[in-house]
Amino acid sequence: MKVLVLGSGVVGVTSAWYLAEAGHEVVVVDRQAGPAQETSFANAGEISPGYSSPWAGPGVPVKAIKWMLMHFGPLVVRPKFDPYMALWLAKMLRNCTSARYARNKARMVPVAEYSRDSLKALREETGITYDERTQGTLQLFRTQSQYDGTGGDIDVLKQFGVPYNLLDPEGCIAAEPALANVRGKFVGGLQLPGDETGDCQMFTEKLAARCAEAGVTFRFNTTITSINTSTNKIASVSTETEELTADAYVIAFGSYSPFLLRRIGVHIPVYPVKGYSITVPITDPAGAPVSTVMDESYKVAITRLGDRIRVGGTAEISGYDLTLREARRGTLAHSVGDLFPKGGDISKASFWTGLRPMTPDGPPIIGGGTKYSNLYLNTGHGTLGWTMACGSGRVLADLVSGKSPDVDPSPLNISRYG
Repeated sequence: MKVLVLGSGVVGVTSAWYLAEAGHEVVVVDRQAGPAQETSFANAGEISPGYSSPWAGPGVPVKAIKWMLMHFGPLVVRPKFDPYMALWLAKMLRNCTSARYARNKARMVPVAEYSRDSLKALREETGITYDERTQGTLQLFRTQSQYDGTGGDIDVLKQFGVPYNLLDPEGCIAAEPALANVRGKFVGGLQLPGDETGDCQMFTEKLAARCAEAGVTFRFNTTITSINTSTNKIASVSTETEELTADAYVIAFGSYSPFLLRRIGVHIPVYPVKGYSITVPITDPAGAPVSTVMDESYKVAITRLGDRIRVGGTAEISGYDLTLREARRGTLAHSVGDLFPKGGDISKASFWTGLRPMTPDGPPIIGGGTKYSNLYLNTGHGTLGWTMACGSGRVLADLVSGKSPDVDPSPLNISRYG
């Protein structure tokens, strides 16, 4: 079967890999000049199944007000006349209950765990390297209330058998020795030893090269102008210069997925939440993190990637605006400079922003379920695209192939929105 994959970020490329492994003829189309040039370009670098949680949760509305008032706050909302923004925010608020948080997290953790296992298998099969490390994630708590509030998340970790360690300050320093330089700035941490780290762009570029060797065709610098339908099927996809046809079509355009889908009457509640990162050259390896440290106060991830520190965070709800705002750099620089003051040269950091495709409930949208029988979705992963990419691609490939995936895909289907 011929499959057209629209999008060459980490989700699109992993989808192409598993589709090709399943024996399909695969063509990947993207407007960029190469893979991983947008949201996958410089994300936080963490692969954190245990940290897979919805943003919508109990207490979040009150916390959001506090975050927006903080000097180095993790949340920024720039209101604008955008009905899609208003609708998405309303749906997210509806999910801020204990019951819905537990349900949505329970939908996210299995595919995230499956994805980590799939990534390990892929790494062993291909030998791909991408500055990867397998030393876990440390969620660092600066206040006692943060430390005491871990009970709900720990209950879900126990439910799915995710290993964890609740650490006192000395345990945090044992896991991340450089934190000894700032002893007294934190009260403890939650360590998830099964988590990993790695450069998402490097991985995606190398996997795309493997895909090409396996026969996948990449059509870069190609802008999709429309999706053309015929009764209950997708008939073709139009570009600026030609019409492309296939037996099945996969939408993996991230935050831009809704634009084309709306034109054919498919409405998905995916909206961009802007994130920022800085990449800091390491000057003192002993003063840098060994893996990922999540600064809970500022919602910032600080990750070791080879000879660099990737610092990612901030949730800015501002539509499709890609303006680099210096205030957001300040939040990232403050977090890494406060916890790892000797690790890197912040003055030489590169600054980047990207759009995370977020659903209002948290889980991604994977599979069919629309009125078009040959249309498949693989989008809406939010901050967890790198974490969930391999598992999502593998589930998607099974569904296209008519197989039963190893993970129940029904909770991830678009039909959950009614």
